[in-house]
Amino acid sequence: MQLEDLLKSLEQHQHAPTEKWNPPYCGEIPIHIDADGQWHYQNSPIKRERLVKLFASVLVCEDGEHFLVTPAEKVKISVADAPLMVVAWQEVADGDQPLIQVVTNIGSRYPLSADYPLVVVNGLPYVELDHGLRAKIHRNVYYQWVERAELDETSGVAWLHSGTERFALGQI
Repeated sequence: MQLEDLLKSLEQHQHAPTEKWNPPYCGEIPIHIDADGQWHYQNSPIKRERLVKLFASVLVCEDGEHFLVTPAEKVKISVADAPLMVVAWQEVADGDQPLIQVVTNIGSRYPLSADYPLVVVNGLPYVELDHGLRAKIHRNVYYQWVERAELDETSGVAWLHSGTERFALGQI
């Protein structure tokens, strides 16, 4: 299988075609996503996973602000850090260059790649996703990656490999 085909096959996420819609802005609603990726409505956790997935399917980030966008309206919500959390990962073999596939707290899957890169912001690792969104790397995943990372003794930077890409995990 070609690398591009494998990358596409590892993407498993549902998002509405929000880029095709241009609804009017209708203000802010009391939905908040906390630093652990837990969604809340009026300070109460949203416990229905299907409802969270529905909201996430219309979530976008524009200029650092998060919105739920439908064909009829665009509403602002608050996000403490990143709206999604990478809670699991797996290595997918592709010959001698295995790829890392990350899994978010809502079950979306992305290949760690040039399209979905690992970035470190203020010392914290994230994966850049579609629609301006980010997924924060859960502490357990981070420590698993540190164990498998390649350390550059000179700079102290830990490098994580996924397919043909190499990502800085941070200073160790």
